[in-house]
Amino acid sequence: MMKSLTEEILYKVINKRLNQSHKGTYGRVLIIGGTSQFGGAVIMNTIAAINAGAGLVTVATDPSNFTAIHSHKPEAMVINFNDDLTAYINTSDVILIGSGLGNRVDLVQAVFSAISEKKITIIDGSALTLAAEKHLSWPKGQLILTPHQMEWQRVSGVPIAQQPFEAFNLLARNKFTTKPIIVLKQFHSQIYTDDGIYELPIGGPYQATGGMGDTLAGIIAGFTAQFKTATLSDKVLAAVYIHSAIADELAKTQYVTLPTQISHALPTFMKKYAD
Repeated sequence: MMKSLTEEILYKVINKRLNQSHKGTYGRVLIIGGTSQFGGAVIMNTIAAINAGAGLVTVATDPSNFTAIHSHKPEAMVINFNDDLTAYINTSDVILIGSGLGNRVDLVQAVFSAISEKKITIIDGSALTLAAEKHLSWPKGQLILTPHQMEWQRVSGVPIAQQPFEAFNLLARNKFTTKPIIVLKQFHSQIYTDDGIYELPIGGPYQATGGMGDTLAGIIAGFTAQFKTATLSDKVLAAVYIHSAIADELAKTQYVTLPTQISHALPTFMKKYAD
């Protein structure tokens, strides 16, 4: 039975930071994406992950994006995604791959092969489409898939018309060797976890702007890397909820809510759940 996701998940996951801590305490995130044409996607990943609280964020992207990323978020480190990323993958807690990655199937395949069972991998955007079209082997370890409805149709074979019925999506999830957490993005998004199926009851059409999914993926990366006491499922659920909760708050005075506005509101919005 599908459960309704509520604000309680934020109180459950977000906690007060310990005095005796440092940047490494809050997780290392590696973001891989952003061709020269789609650099905005990886920039929005980065802004969201850092503002959500990730301790260290490294962005592997096309070199043409370096200056823009440093301009938006000097807190991030940047590397060339054409180089060997194995060492960076090995030292990261969470890998987010796919936003704005275009047709770089070679890169997706290399990264998937290099990921160990100990890693958390968030697969978004182009990486989902390429994995489906090229029949790539999924990475080892815990997977979090963040498809919109067309991407989920490509990955799972479940037509969009059948996706509102959780039985079809559950059947597709069960076909994975290790069942991934699935964030199926739609009006009232559905989240499939080992702890149950959840529906997001908030959010609205004011979020219908390019980059909204890139921002959500970045928040998920920041939450999964940072919060150590919550389960992985709860961290994903909290990220999904806060993304739309902030949008709802902004929509009280705005016709549209931009993805970067959601990211910039994160530190202040999170504060009230940590005291």
